[in-house]
Amino acid sequence: MNRHRFLHAAVCLILGAMLSACQIGGSTVSNREGYFSWVDEQGRVRYSPIVEEPAKEMPVSQSAGADEFTTANYPDAEELRRRGYVREGDEQPYFTWRDADGTVRNTYYQPDTRTDKEKGFIAPPLGATPAKVYRAGDTLIEAEPVAGHDPDAFAILGIKDTGEDYLSRFSETCCETLDTEDHERWQENREFGVHLKDSSPKHMFLTGLSPYQLISLPQGDQTEGQLLRLRSYASAGVVAPSVLFLDGNLSPVRLVTDLVSDFVPENWHRRGYLEARIAFSSTGAERWMLVFTRSEDLEGQTVIETRRGPRKIPHVSTGEMGLDMVDALQ
Repeated sequence: MNRHRFLHAAVCLILGAMLSACQIGGSTVSNREGYFSWVDEQGRVRYSPIVEEPAKEMPVSQSAGADEFTTANYPDAEELRRRGYVREGDEQPYFTWRDADGTVRNTYYQPDTRTDKEKGFIAPPLGATPAKVYRAGDTLIEAEPVAGHDPDAFAILGIKDTGEDYLSRFSETCCETLDTEDHERWQENREFGVHLKDSSPKHMFLTGLSPYQLISLPQGDQTEGQLLRLRSYASAGVVAPSVLFLDGNLSPVRLVTDLVSDFVPENWHRRGYLEARIAFSSTGAERWMLVFTRSEDLEGQTVIETRRGPRKIPHVSTGEMGLDMVDALQ
């Protein structure tokens, strides 16, 4: 009896040791990572290690990437604009319409990418307005007398031959004593108002008594190739201005008179106006611009054509003007 119990205990001990060995030794071969099981032709189960294939390197594409700087990815902007911003390989834009039979059709077109200036919607800049221009040192060149001329004609008409240029004679009455405190400052990149009023300072010029307005001119290279645009707005009348340019000492440098101004008719949002364009000197000698009127201009008038026939606009000594700078015609 004791022997039987001893054998039974020994068997249990051996089974326990075997179970412990299984727990310590891990799982079966088929369950181990890196092995696979298979059955051979004789029906026997076998275990073989899994051999991993080396990772294949992806071939580097020789074609240009999307971000690579090439003419295909980054075409010339001007060339692309001429093609209507349609890149090579892109579908041409089209519009859909219905014909007389009710059939829907598509018509391809080339986009028009011209600017408004290229299309002619924006008028090109104009040149200077025709006028009489007097400069310091200018003298009249005597022409050959015509047949039958009277050498005493000037004396009969009371015209004196002083031998001086016109601007020198004009300078005798102007302009070092002018008041500069109430001058108008130049305003960049916009049209600003210039007013000749009853309360404006007055001066007796060679051409007669007139109110005047003094304007300081801009200086610098940015004014090269520019024109002064002077607009005189019509109301009860319109100012026919003359312009005198002065240096830093208020000495006359250039006089512009008899401007052949263009009249622009009024519309629903602005008044009509006379427009004159005067060349601007970028040498720096001209520091001031003086706007005034002549007595002989006050005796004239501007005649315009309207739907109701010709209309007369009298010339007046006071009124509103606008001044700014524009590009000259190249």
